[in-house]
Amino acid sequence: MDDVAAPGWGSVPLPGHRARSGAPLDGTLENLRESALAVDDDGLIVAVNGAALSLLGRDASELVGQDLHDLLHRDRYGHSVPRTRCRMRKALLTGDTRHGEAEWFARGDGTLVQLSWFVTPYAPGPDQTGALAMLYEAQQPDVRHSDGGHSAPLAELDRLALLAETTTQLTSTLDVDEALHRLAALTVPRLADWAVVDLLTERDEVRRVLVMEHKDGILVERDDLQGPMPPVPAESPMPLSRALRGAASSLAGPANYQGPPDSGIAVEQQRLFTATGMHSAVIAPIRGLRDVLGALTLGRDRRHGAFTPADLPLLEDLTRRAGLALDNARLYQRQRKVAETMQRHLLPQLPVLPGLEMTARYVPAPDASSVGGDWYDAFALADHTHALAIGDVVGHDLDAAAGMAQLRNMLRAFAWSQPEAAPSVVVTRLDDVVMHITEVPMATMILATLTLGDDALWRLRWTNAGHPPALLVTHDGQTRYLDEAHGMLLGTGVTRPRPDAVTVLPPQATLVLYTDGLVESPRHSIDHGLDRLRRHAASLAHRPLDSFCDLLLSQVRPSDNDDDVAMIALRTPPPAGPA
Repeated sequence: MDDVAAPGWGSVPLPGHRARSGAPLDGTLENLRESALAVDDDGLIVAVNGAALSLLGRDASELVGQDLHDLLHRDRYGHSVPRTRCRMRKALLTGDTRHGEAEWFARGDGTLVQLSWFVTPYAPGPDQTGALAMLYEAQQPDVRHSDGGHSAPLAELDRLALLAETTTQLTSTLDVDEALHRLAALTVPRLADWAVVDLLTERDEVRRVLVMEHKDGILVERDDLQGPMPPVPAESPMPLSRALRGAASSLAGPANYQGPPDSGIAVEQQRLFTATGMHSAVIAPIRGLRDVLGALTLGRDRRHGAFTPADLPLLEDLTRRAGLALDNARLYQRQRKVAETMQRHLLPQLPVLPGLEMTARYVPAPDASSVGGDWYDAFALADHTHALAIGDVVGHDLDAAAGMAQLRNMLRAFAWSQPEAAPSVVVTRLDDVVMHITEVPMATMILATLTLGDDALWRLRWTNAGHPPALLVTHDGQTRYLDEAHGMLLGTGVTRPRPDAVTVLPPQATLVLYTDGLVESPRHSIDHGLDRLRRHAASLAHRPLDSFCDLLLSQVRPSDNDDDVAMIALRTPPPAGPA
């Protein structure tokens, strides 16, 4: 059999259809009213329905087996859209659900047609994966001012695309403010001219956290309308009060707040409608898994059409997704705050060493990442001898912070029990037990002892367990990494002798111990980060120690860093004068 025919699809040569895709034709896509094309994992078209053939003015034989992006997607001038800048192609290949508006596609006769698109994962055949692309002419909202008119509701496909995009946008951030700004950008001006978000705090206080207006083609945040709100009244029938108590969504307008206000919230709502000029609004509760988190208000002032009850289901779908996203973001931020607080309290007070300056810094990871297991320590061992340590426990969560505390406490116990022992002996003993009586998977660290000699110079003796080397900066700006005495990190189960090294610290020299968050970047090698640290530290050699550390953090820490940074620095005293 040379050809395969499917209802409404036209005859397609079997080799051209099955080659490289292996997906047989069927009539599934004909059930869709919109234009639909199925692609395989390589972005090649494997199936197309009659609506798409009509919209694109092409035969099935022109489409099947071709790369959808390369064949159809164009810019406004008819040029091919670069693959690396095409959101649609990325969605087709990664299996994401995405939506795009007002982009250009090439018809069979060479003309261009402006279409919206919607991409979602799809199985074109048994044991196969791919994507479904739907192309459609978006229905433009009616924003003309005419007596008694209503804005046309979103087409069903536009509605599904909006909900899919909302899910993608809100679940891809764990920052509450970022999620709310994304929600406003998704709804304004697509659905309304204004977006207002009121949130309940953990003490049931109300705060108007976002008021966003679409003005002159851009979104403008109205700080003057944001801020604390009066408490939620228990019995008020007003729309926002009901929404903040978890009642169903409702329509609202200036008329709702024209009479004597029944609460402080009603006074604020009067102010909102007056200041914004909104003539119509919809208000819905934002619900989390257990509690009401707040309320979303969408308002219209420029477009004449008022909201209708038909708009409420879409609003509730949006706030349902927003509630889940905010719940996740709040839980994340709560855990992060607990872990960060726990870690800060576990980090020690530094001892006072006669003649020596010492300071430390701890900077938590950026919002995109959890707190980690970075730590430092400094404590006295005997007269004129102190221990210095810096380390990093594998992980980015509460377990890492707890593991850090276990490791630090055990290190202190072993060091105190053998105050004269070399650092390598203490670290070897720590490594012997770390896998058996702690929950630390693996860790890196430097342990050093600092001793004042009879010549009034400080000597550093250290061992390194897989950690970035300490940096020594002389007063005249010369630098040297202390890369001797390097051994295996902790927790590997590998038993090898650990070396020690000793160096004399020159007068007015600065010693810096740090964790890898200061020098590591996904875009550059570790050597690049170490060289960057060395050069900046040399330039700051004459700075006061606190200023030295602050500037080092601001200048050296990579902008794409997603890790904690712990740092401890000390500076030796000037040379002793003549007796």
